[in-house]
Amino acid sequence: MFTPLAAQRRERHRDELRALILEAAREIFVTDGYESFSMRRLAARIGYSPGSIYLHFRSKEALFEALVEESFARLHRALTRIQDTPRDKDPVSSLRRGLRAYVDFGLRNPNDYRFAFLLRRPLDGRPYRVHPVFDVMRAMVRRCVDEGRFRPVPVERTSQVLWASIHGITALLIQRPAFPWVGKRELVDEIVDGAVDRFVAPRRPPPARKGTPRARRARA
Repeated sequence: MFTPLAAQRRERHRDELRALILEAAREIFVTDGYESFSMRRLAARIGYSPGSIYLHFRSKEALFEALVEESFARLHRALTRIQDTPRDKDPVSSLRRGLRAYVDFGLRNPNDYRFAFLLRRPLDGRPYRVHPVFDVMRAMVRRCVDEGRFRPVPVERTSQVLWASIHGITALLIQRPAFPWVGKRELVDEIVDGAVDRFVAPRRPPPARKGTPRARRARA
């Protein structure tokens, strides 16, 4: 009969083994691709039997999906931290920060980004499931529209345009690290600002106070 302390140790060991499996599997999937991955090779990498891995993941497919979900969850946490900080008075500034945070996450965590967006297992006919990560971006865009800082653009289409822009530069910087890029920060800033600026509504001049020369000219 296990004591509470023994049960805690078993639980801790189970969690540590699961984390070890995921870390090693991520490296093998990224290096060798989905088709070349095998549970036996993973077991040899971590020094456990294949049976120990199957106690945590019933198949290669389940292991891959767990890595995808873990990668999306990390990205989601990075973006929601932007939302949870004190709100910028200007929603466009908040959106720019969110888009830059997205790119920064991918560059700091390239393997996570590969699992979230670049690596794919063979199609199995399931419909695509939109992850809550996209909901964060959509909410930022909706705020820009609702507060009049964006032109009255369609929120869904605008969100997809912005995502396509930042995904493109993130994927390129990850997959083509040897390319002679100009300063990466300047490059990312230009892409983020260019993508956002096309939707920004022109600022209206403040109303002229009664009796000022501008107000008199407007009445003339």
